[in-house]
Amino acid sequence: MDREVPVKNTQKATDMATDGKTAESSGISALLDKAGRTLMERPLWFTIIVVLALALLPVVVWLDLRHLSNAALNRQASDLNAMISEIRSYYSRNVVGRIVANHGKSTPARNYEDIDGGIPIPATLSIELGEVIGARASNIGYRFVSDQVFAGRASHRLDAFESFALSSLREAGKPDLNVTEISGAFLNRQVRMAVPIVMGTACVACHNKHPQSPKRDWKVGDIRGIQSITIEQPIAANILSFKFLLLYLLGAGSFGLGFAALQWRQAVQFGRLNTDLEEANSFLAAVSLKISKYLSPQVYKSIFSGERDAVISTERKKLTIFFSDIKDFTVTSERLQPEELTALLNEYFTEMASIAHAHGATVDKFIGDAILAFFGDPETMGTREDAQACLDMAIAMQRRLAELNRDWRRRGIEAPFQSRMGINTGYCNIGNFGSVDRMDYTIIGAEANLAARLESIAEPGGIVMSYETYALVKNKVQARTLEPITLKGISRQVVPYAVEGIHEDAGSSGSNLIERITDRLHLSVDLVDLEDTEREQIETVLTSALEEVRNQSKLGI
Repeated sequence: MDREVPVKNTQKATDMATDGKTAESSGISALLDKAGRTLMERPLWFTIIVVLALALLPVVVWLDLRHLSNAALNRQASDLNAMISEIRSYYSRNVVGRIVANHGKSTPARNYEDIDGGIPIPATLSIELGEVIGARASNIGYRFVSDQVFAGRASHRLDAFESFALSSLREAGKPDLNVTEISGAFLNRQVRMAVPIVMGTACVACHNKHPQSPKRDWKVGDIRGIQSITIEQPIAANILSFKFLLLYLLGAGSFGLGFAALQWRQAVQFGRLNTDLEEANSFLAAVSLKISKYLSPQVYKSIFSGERDAVISTERKKLTIFFSDIKDFTVTSERLQPEELTALLNEYFTEMASIAHAHGATVDKFIGDAILAFFGDPETMGTREDAQACLDMAIAMQRRLAELNRDWRRRGIEAPFQSRMGINTGYCNIGNFGSVDRMDYTIIGAEANLAARLESIAEPGGIVMSYETYALVKNKVQARTLEPITLKGISRQVVPYAVEGIHEDAGSSGSNLIERITDRLHLSVDLVDLEDTEREQIETVLTSALEEVRNQSKLGI
């Protein structure tokens, strides 16, 4: 038990440290988020910061240049002071001191140290000053060199640059030229300059007469040697001279890194949001696609485009209403298996709905085996055009159903569907009906009920329309008048009109199908690829049926 206490304390300390790091990380994240929101919400601030940073750059560069210039001037002044001091000391010691020591008498000589009152000649002075300057100035070197050295004096070792400079200057023969070389490493630069040493009158007289002179035919203007000056400038030493620029770059870099981190964080967040939005859009697209299966395309479009709100509201409009029903559907359903009936009914509704959509109808609903559709809302072409479109749709449906019946018979369906259709034009209440939780976009009114009543008196495969519809389409259709009917809610008698020639135009257009349907007659003859034996069988059946009908007529049955 005694050993468990430190372990628990250590674990607790570790947890506290972890919590502290988490809190610190959360604080930094919160600070970045706050800064990001501030820059996004106030872009003018970001613009001002960038402008100030750009304006501050030349100021920082000027401050560093001034500092660098001051440092260079101070360094040059210090080196110059040191060189002058050394030259003065050399002059005092080797010239003035020696003359004073010899009672004012002097003798210029190469080996002046061995002679009382001897002072260095210019060549010796230059060589010794080079040693003085090189020893005093760490970044400056000076050499007085020549390939024509007096006898008894150590020969000068010329490097490649000095040899090249001397030969180039002698070849050019101009005393005012110089040869320069710039070299160095990555953090160190070096400048070397070679200046010619030109023989003057006094120098020519001395050298041509001196017994130790290596040459006796010097002329005025000849180049005896060169003065090689070397200046080194370490770059690393000057880096800190740009302290203001370094501070500026450090601040700008920190700001840039912070801004980049902020942008990266926002990019990650936006990427996550985009992923979530894509998933949500995919889900909504899938849901909207499923919802579209329960709504007519016009209603679906008006809702999702925002043209129509999902609120309970209605209005009165003049519509052309279509109602269809399958004759003896109950009897047909008893003859078929449920699976077969479902497939057959779905195929029927799919074909009829496709025709309705092609003609611009709004399919209200499927009521069992019935179809309710209308023209005039949410889009209308005009009352007359809507009525004509509805009639064209009904005729197309009957013709397509006749073709389906032929196919269904080939598939073994003994008694396929026979549809009756009714059309009426009038004012209805249309809109969203229901509760605030669930509503239905539909039509209500006596005119809709009239369309259903007209359908009920139509023959199988026939179309019956009201006078209001017939008046709008009578120039384009043949119809016969039926017995007037009465309907609850409508005080007047309604005169129905049965459309004629529904299948005649289809037969003349080469459909190869003869279809005649009445209450007691159902004739369907498929003329496609009809063989002679089949033709004879059809003629025999039709002739026998015709004789039977005539016999029944003669007997008065």
